[in-house]
Amino acid sequence: MYTTLKEVTKIAEELNFTVGAFNAHNLEMLPEMIRAAKEMGAPIIIQTSVDTAKYIGYDVLVSVVKTMAEKEIVDAVLHLDHARNFDDIKDAIDLGYTSVMYDGSHLPFKENILKTKAVVEYAHQKGVSVEGELGTIGGTEEGIHVAEDDKVYTKPEDALAFVEATGIDALAIAIGTNHGQFKSKTEVNLPLLKEIHATVDIPLVIHGGTGVKEEDYPELINNGIRKFNVGTELLVQWTKTAKNSFEETAVNKSLRYNVMPANEVCHDIVKHKIGLFMNLESPVRLG
Repeated sequence: MYTTLKEVTKIAEELNFTVGAFNAHNLEMLPEMIRAAKEMGAPIIIQTSVDTAKYIGYDVLVSVVKTMAEKEIVDAVLHLDHARNFDDIKDAIDLGYTSVMYDGSHLPFKENILKTKAVVEYAHQKGVSVEGELGTIGGTEEGIHVAEDDKVYTKPEDALAFVEATGIDALAIAIGTNHGQFKSKTEVNLPLLKEIHATVDIPLVIHGGTGVKEEDYPELINNGIRKFNVGTELLVQWTKTAKNSFEETAVNKSLRYNVMPANEVCHDIVKHKIGLFMNLESPVRLG
């Protein structure tokens, strides 16, 4: 089913797992990502940057994800990631995205509240979920760069005020992760996560998930992480595989033979990550 962030995180809360949110950088990798979720019997969030959405077409992405969700019998969300421009968000909502993120993390606290609240009011009228962000996540993603010295951790008391004032459906928090980190792993601030989780009653989101150690996943999930973003790992492995394929193939051979192995790598990564995100050793929290 083509569904919303609010719906899949509700299920994730009941069953104590996190939903994988995977960045699609081109249209080719997308079908294998959804098929991987189908094989695992789990929901999936397909997310795009604004630039990717404009490159492929908001409406094209909506058509593909919606069609595949229905055909493959998978709960799939289409989410706009790190949007800062109201017009881009409005385009995504009006053309059929089921979830959007307004990233006001670079703004003063009060301005972040007011602008996020405006997005929530528009999106909720259309049945679309909204993710907000508080604190700043390091690294670089699609032109948004935060230097190490400029990182600001999310404060639990600010998180509570932000959630109550905006009405968001999920909150991206800064607990030490970095966008674009793939050559090393980070030390996430688990005590801070526990404080935030104890303070706010809302699904929490990890950005920069490629840089998070897999052994930390259970502790993150058990403390409220209900959306877990993975982008850089897919991009790096897709590109490496495609470069090898293109280097070795004849110039007159169909392009699909170069692209298909890269798509299959994405399939394998998504399937592996979802298997960990399902948190199978943890208790169910129904009721």
